Amino acid sequence: MGKIHQVHTAISCSLSSILTGSLYVWPSYTMGLYTANDTKLLVTPMADTESSLLGSLPSLGAMLGTALVGIVISNLGRQKGGMLLALPFVLSWLIIDMSSSTLMILIARFIGGIGCGAVLVYAPMFISEVAEESIRGTLASVPMACYCMGLQLSYILGWCLSYRYVLWVNLALSILNLAMLMTITESPVFLMRQNREEDAKLAIAHYRGESPGSKVVLEEVSRLKQLLTPAVELQPLNTEETTKADEAEKEKLNIEDDIPNVQTKPSAIKMLYRSPSSRRGFIVVGLLLSVQVMMGLVAVQVYAKQIFTQAAPSLSSHLCSVIFALVVLLGSLFSLVATDKFGRKILIIISSSSVALCLCVMGAFLQTGVVPAWVPALLILVYCFFFMFGAGSVPYVLLSECFVPDVQSLASTLLMEWVWLLNFFIVAIFPFLIKYFGIHGSFYVFAIFATINSLVGIFLLPETKGLTNDQIQEALLRRKK
Repeated sequence: MGKIHQVHTAISCSLSSILTGSLYVWPSYTMGLYTANDTKLLVTPMADTESSLLGSLPSLGAMLGTALVGIVISNLGRQKGGMLLALPFVLSWLIIDMSSSTLMILIARFIGGIGCGAVLVYAPMFISEVAEESIRGTLASVPMACYCMGLQLSYILGWCLSYRYVLWVNLALSILNLAMLMTITESPVFLMRQNREEDAKLAIAHYRGESPGSKVVLEEVSRLKQLLTPAVELQPLNTEETTKADEAEKEKLNIEDDIPNVQTKPSAIKMLYRSPSSRRGFIVVGLLLSVQVMMGLVAVQVYAKQIFTQAAPSLSSHLCSVIFALVVLLGSLFSLVATDKFGRKILIIISSSSVALCLCVMGAFLQTGVVPAWVPALLILVYCFFFMFGAGSVPYVLLSECFVPDVQSLASTLLMEWVWLLNFFIVAIFPFLIKYFGIHGSFYVFAIFATINSLVGIFLLPETKGLTNDQIQEALLRRKK
């Protein structure tokens, strides 16, 4: 029963990811309606710069959402804070539905982006706090799978429904998201931070399917106390093996041998900078997230209809976009199953290498035109699948498990701020990249970054499959040495 509660919480806080996917690719099939000279949806048609902002502004809003998420969930908790962070989706779709002004629609896109940025930090963090190690990787992949479902849903809506009905469906889903968040149980980590130990026991019992007085619950409470206590107690160890473990732990916490047995932990920013394991995790996860964005799938998602129109003009761009989203979803679902079965490292390496090869071949075919139009379209789908089963999903699993609780919120916030800034950059310049270098040129650039991602996976990333948080910190230190 406990695992059912964990799955319920993972799905409830990941529903915002469906809204994020839908909001992000909405311009793919709406931009043409806004830029048409005879448009009836706006007072005046959108110019090139405005249409570029239509796709890229959510990334700027996401930077604000990422900055706010730590403050909100630290003060209001994971449940109530999550509800507040889901409100921008409702507000965004309401403004778009009621407005015919380009400025107001762009403002609404920025507001929706606030929710997008918040959920990509909030959902993995909440899931990592309630999930057992045996299913942590699978549940941590749920937000990305839901994001892909949002892509699929949005493309189908754009193909089958009129402009207004698409807005109303998204608005209804935004309200459902709020309702789902009302049904979840608060995180025991937050409750322990608030010194509400009895409530934390009830929450742990809920998520483990045990009674509050059971051994499993009491051990979990004890573990959380050790992780969250402001003091670190050092115990003398006798064996050579435990002595090495003690030295590794001291290195992680930046504790010198000659200090007293009890020492106050430094602030999160100091711990992130001084702790070798946290610093190492920040660098590795940051590299994977950065290079992942520069592999180009975000831009392809936003401009899918236009890309398929140019790459395969004889095929239906709406149909290709729907198939594209389906392939992305299948890749994400494969990752959901494979992350805990095969491990994080091997998925990153295989995925990135396959993407690099696929992008090079696709660029060559588009540049030379020696193959039928359906071949590049098929290769775009293959590229998306390989990207999603490893490079596109595993970094977010690592983001939720590579940091100790003291720096988890800060590290996640800083990394996601950077990711959203890169998203804004790549989506904003992509139309101009195609204009001046062609689709094939942009794919060559993406292939270079895919190759870099493979190298990061081979040489820098430790395997974290099935490890506890303490073991992951030790693995990061061993990888460094």
